[in-house]
Amino acid sequence: MNLFTRLFFHAAPPVLGAAEKARLDAWRRLPEPTRSANLASSRFVVVDVETTGLNLRRDKLIAIGAVAVEYGRIGLGDSFEIILQQPASSDKDNILIHGIGGTAQTGGVPPVEALLRFLEFLGNAPLVAFHVTFDKTMIKRAIRRYLGFNFKHPWLDLAYVMPGLNPPLAHRLRALDDWTSHFDIQNYARHNALADALSTAQLYLVAQEQAGHKNIETYKGLQDLEKIQRWTSSAG
Repeated sequence: MNLFTRLFFHAAPPVLGAAEKARLDAWRRLPEPTRSANLASSRFVVVDVETTGLNLRRDKLIAIGAVAVEYGRIGLGDSFEIILQQPASSDKDNILIHGIGGTAQTGGVPPVEALLRFLEFLGNAPLVAFHVTFDKTMIKRAIRRYLGFNFKHPWLDLAYVMPGLNPPLAHRLRALDDWTSHFDIQNYARHNALADALSTAQLYLVAQEQAGHKNIETYKGLQDLEKIQRWTSSAG
């Protein structure tokens, strides 16, 4: 076990106030997310994050954007965006990417409160993202650091689902921008967490429709397709 792993898994647990602990306990008492959730009639949450950089070990979570998809529709009123308070702002080059200035970062919502709000918005809905590993790692690490538990939640990765549903396009379309451009999905503010979550949610609706044509009706069905595509990609 290397030094990073020891520090990550054996850091002192955070101390939550009574009200914070009660909110966390209430969320943890929710029913487990169901992978058998029907695509046409269940709620899913599409998420995107902004960070201080791309290093999964060193960089920090700055912002979370999320949009709910329910009954096959995007709920514009069912969305979430928050900036986690930082002890110091990220560097200028990083700010140029996501546009979250130093004052916004240092004046953000305290991380414990921000993450509790995210969990309360999420409920027990399964998660969807594009290139899940990054978003999942950043959120999971922040929750472990500030809320003190291992966040285990089902994720679906559109970076593998879309090629699985569209084999002829798999070698030509790879990045999120490639797929959204192909399906004429607009993004009003690229590298804004909420805007990226919204465009990813629109791509997820495309995936839902295409899945229906292939008799894939559940979240687990898309997860199975993702697994096959991951295996195919690694074998190729």
